[in-house]
Amino acid sequence: MSLWKKTAVVAVSALTALTASACGVATGSSGSSDAPKQTSVLELLASDLKGSLQKTIDATDKSDSVTLTMTGTAAGQKISMQGVLDLGDPVKAEMTMADPSDGPTTVRLIGTAFYVEVPAKDRSSMGGKRWLKMDMGSIGQQAGMDFSKQFEDIDPTKQVKTLLASEGVTVVGEETVNGARTVHYTVTTPVATQLAQVDAKLRDAVEKQFTAAGVKEVKVDLWVDEQYRPRRAATVMGAMGDFVVDYTDYGKAVTIETPPPAETTDFAEMLQGLKGLGTDN
Repeated sequence: MSLWKKTAVVAVSALTALTASACGVATGSSGSSDAPKQTSVLELLASDLKGSLQKTIDATDKSDSVTLTMTGTAAGQKISMQGVLDLGDPVKAEMTMADPSDGPTTVRLIGTAFYVEVPAKDRSSMGGKRWLKMDMGSIGQQAGMDFSKQFEDIDPTKQVKTLLASEGVTVVGEETVNGARTVHYTVTTPVATQLAQVDAKLRDAVEKQFTAAGVKEVKVDLWVDEQYRPRRAATVMGAMGDFVVDYTDYGKAVTIETPPPAETTDFAEMLQGLKGLGTDN
């Protein structure tokens, strides 16, 4: 795969993954009770659906960070990622994406800027630079869209709020996810429900993507543990993609640094240079 194609796939995959995976991460409290007849959290999660999801939102709002592992498809490509989210201001993320041809690729998100690590074999063509920066805010302005709003939607409660706002949420039952006892929720919603949660400035473009892919509904599954912490989330968007995200290490200290300018090439400046070459012909 060429560097240009790979960069595009990585950026689109990471953006889609981060947006889809922003579905509820929480530090939560691990308080327990020895009272044998008291209703268990798992029973409450199954019986008091709305109340339990609201408690999950309340706990999630206090989250600082989370580690995640994601598999799925996006932009027609199979993807596998592992990484961490720092849910401060600005939102930061570092993800390592598997690539059978070039090995693992690291992607960092700092606010609205993506930094894609250039494979060692391709750095000579980039002036020896290690990182390629893609500022989605600037790219969005050129395209007449405000991608920064999409990054604001990297909200750790988003998927839970989707369930709360949806009609027809059902409890599948108790299931164990990576050793944790959870309750599994599921709901299938029309595209309109998803679009209602997208920033108004992006809604038309996102709706066109759904329409072009023939997607009419979105299936969301969520697994919540006894501390009201989502342990797994799954989203199926027809031909547009599907994801399964596992969450661990809530509140773990995270350090994600912006790559040094001396090691970074700006994608927008490269495009301007290419346009300049085109006008000379």
